[in-house]
Amino acid sequence: MLSTLRPAARAVARKGQTQPFLRVAYASTWSGVQQGPPDAILGITEAFKADSFPEKINLGVGAYRDDKGKPYVLPSVRTAEEDVVSSKLDKEYAGITGVPSFTKAAAVLAYGADSPVIKEDRVAITQSISGTGALRIGGAFMQKFYPHAKSIYIPSPSWANHKAVFSDSGLEVKQYKYYNKDTIGLDFDGMVADLKSAPANSIVLLHACAHNPTGIDPTQEQWQQLSKVMKEKEHYPFFDMAYQGFASGDTDRDAYPIRLFIEEGHGMVLCQSFAKNMGLYGERVGAFSIVCDSAEEKKRVDSQIKILVRPLYSNPPVHGARIASKILNDASLNKQWLGEVKGMADRIIEMRALLKKNLEDLGSKHNWDHITNQIGMFAYTGLKPEQMDKLAKEHSVYATKDGRISVAGITSGNVKRLAESIYKVTG
Repeated sequence: MLSTLRPAARAVARKGQTQPFLRVAYASTWSGVQQGPPDAILGITEAFKADSFPEKINLGVGAYRDDKGKPYVLPSVRTAEEDVVSSKLDKEYAGITGVPSFTKAAAVLAYGADSPVIKEDRVAITQSISGTGALRIGGAFMQKFYPHAKSIYIPSPSWANHKAVFSDSGLEVKQYKYYNKDTIGLDFDGMVADLKSAPANSIVLLHACAHNPTGIDPTQEQWQQLSKVMKEKEHYPFFDMAYQGFASGDTDRDAYPIRLFIEEGHGMVLCQSFAKNMGLYGERVGAFSIVCDSAEEKKRVDSQIKILVRPLYSNPPVHGARIASKILNDASLNKQWLGEVKGMADRIIEMRALLKKNLEDLGSKHNWDHITNQIGMFAYTGLKPEQMDKLAKEHSVYATKDGRISVAGITSGNVKRLAESIYKVTG
């Protein structure tokens, strides 16, 4: 077996010898590799697990939990999976762009069955390794083929992995204003100003719904203004939609920005994830698509997507895509799934309202309207890092230092204690 140790000659003189001889010392090939920083979420999980307090609360995890705080498998997913397994399908490779019945249905879910881009067959789409994989394919495609810029603008703040994914794709990552810490809301004026001042034809990442990490989305009227600004500057929209249906409980409503931009003539790329809205976290089901000007252009773009995907992972996994395909294409299961998605969204909305009410009932003098004004799995509380430290050390409530909490971790059983803990650290 080849060794990872490399020899380094060192002159050493033995006792009684006048001439030194060379002794070979070995240093590891990887001795220069530095210890990387710990993952913030992993650190929260480890601290939570180490805490022996029976009423501890973990608000760091980015996955849905039921009202008992347990992982939730959707009944529609169970039924679809049973059907897939009972069909005794083979385990042959999918094509490079995935399971066709899944990708076709994913495009319809995002753009709408009546969308001209669907009817005119202008969407080049590939199955991806969930939303992260879609972003990576998109970054690579834009870096290689987008003719105007090799940089991308992302909101400040944005999902922590966006910067790493796009940087590793060879794009320079820049930021535009998004969050106003004074109002704990959207800095819409700053956002518009930054997009107007960015060089024409810039690539701009937009969260379609349930902005991560703030939970703050533009209104429909603001989306209309953003579309106008993007068109005036000829910016190229790069949409990330990880929470369709999971935000409001309505898949059509959550896709509003996508369909608005299509209606107003924008081209775009879109990343979809089915981790949250189907609970298929570990199955890694996603899709990446590009809206083209014609079916002929779509054919050329599709060929290049395949060339990009081939050296990355060759073919996507089939099991999760088959489950998602069954749910999206079976009318009865689809109706059931939409009801379950609404149920998850409604529970999160209810937990927001309960947290706010409990804080107000305690006599908190702070305005907590932002808790219910925000949407989706995450909420920006407005708490400072030192207050988050106190929550963890003194109250066994764990979340990220920036004050972001996962509302999915709140239950009817812990919301009162959570409110009391927040009240104690905020006054």
